[in-house]
Amino acid sequence: MLFTTIDFIIFFTVVLISIIVIKNRKFQHLFLLFSSYFFFYYTSNYLIILIIFTTFWDFYFGLAIWKSATHKRKKMLLVCSLIGNLGLLGFYKYADFTITQINFFGNFLNFGNIPLLDFALPIGISFYTFHSITYTVGIYRGIITPVRLREYALFVAFFPQLVAGPILRANQFLPQLREKIVNFSTNSAIRQIIIENQNLKLGITIMAMGFFKKMVIAENITILSDHIFNQPLGAESFTIIIGALAFGIQIYCDFSGYSDIAIGAALVLGFKFPENFNRPYLAISPSDFWRRWHISLSTWLRDYLYIPLGGNKRSNLRTYANLFVVMFLGGLWHGASWNFVIWGILHGMYLAIHRFLSNQFPFFANHNFFKSRIGILFSVLVTQYFVFLAWITFRVHDTKDMIYSISKYVVLDFQTVNTMNIILQHKIPILIMVLFVLFHIIILRKINLIEKISNIKLRWWFVFLISIMTIILLLYDGEPRDFIYFKF
Repeated sequence: MLFTTIDFIIFFTVVLISIIVIKNRKFQHLFLLFSSYFFFYYTSNYLIILIIFTTFWDFYFGLAIWKSATHKRKKMLLVCSLIGNLGLLGFYKYADFTITQINFFGNFLNFGNIPLLDFALPIGISFYTFHSITYTVGIYRGIITPVRLREYALFVAFFPQLVAGPILRANQFLPQLREKIVNFSTNSAIRQIIIENQNLKLGITIMAMGFFKKMVIAENITILSDHIFNQPLGAESFTIIIGALAFGIQIYCDFSGYSDIAIGAALVLGFKFPENFNRPYLAISPSDFWRRWHISLSTWLRDYLYIPLGGNKRSNLRTYANLFVVMFLGGLWHGASWNFVIWGILHGMYLAIHRFLSNQFPFFANHNFFKSRIGILFSVLVTQYFVFLAWITFRVHDTKDMIYSISKYVVLDFQTVNTMNIILQHKIPILIMVLFVLFHIIILRKINLIEKISNIKLRWWFVFLISIMTIILLLYDGEPRDFIYFKF
């Protein structure tokens, strides 16, 4: 069920009204759980079995870890839990990719080909698997205690974040089921989910901005990026650069748009989700970019992979290796394809090289130039040059097309004839991109626009909502498309 369809609007309205009308804690929790299962079943049909299996698997392993008397047994049970989670994820997501690689090398040795399994990829499996892992690891680390099955099941399946995040952690969500959800206080036992007017207004505002990002910005720019990168061979350098910029803006507005709708919908229902994006295209370094982009994933990789590997507590060489490994696996998490692996490797290289330069030349890191406006602008432009370079590898799957596109991006040919034709053919996407850049740099850097809008008088707030709806109706083509991260 896509957020951008009338089906979701009806579904969410029914859920909200039901929660408001029936003020019973047990009913509310069970109703949200079954609504979430319906949401998933509507999208993935029988594959709902997998999320139910994951729920029972980790719930009972969590209980076993909690009851274990020795650290050795706790660790053994945690490993078993992780094997089940990652094994299921690996089987559905990477089995055919692995078979393809085996067949590729087997052809050189005249081995017969192994037939592909052709299993359907369960939507959201990468997200709810990572959600679930935080529960057993949290119990193992002593951060959380076991909860009731229905509470844990709701955490795993809660529909706003189910298929594309943000990646929730058990210690972020589960306490909210046991607290009085008024300003997210922590000193009262919950009796019911309370729909607060303040949360309702702010949540709907966040959702409106998410719909705008996806349906107006991302959907219109998709036409331009697809035109360029579906057949990039022969394109001019400036065409490739425009394509990279277009896809970078497209994927940001697509994914952050989903996150906004999820965060807003959860807030309307009284739940607070963590921020997932913080103006990533204003990042001044590779590490700063990952503090701003897909924050729930980058912090998950940091806390559950980078730090357990040793983080930066050992030698510099080990730190560089850890960064490289984490980003390699982060790229692979995005999809069973070499272009995602290359994307992850590039970002691993960016992080490692940036840390190396910072360690070797601390003078430059602390120089007053890089604290000035010009220095910050320089840092932003350099960082984004490499970020958008990496987006080419994310978008272009064919190796030949990828190499050609990267070479044109790096080595300019200064040809403009075809580029001008493309600009003239796609005036609306180009205009939207220009406005996005101005909006992103000039306005969002100075104020928290969403909070400002949610606090205005009610009549003007309705004017804002009507304006957003009008723009969507004028510029949206009416054909709902999957969010990009549905694939992962």
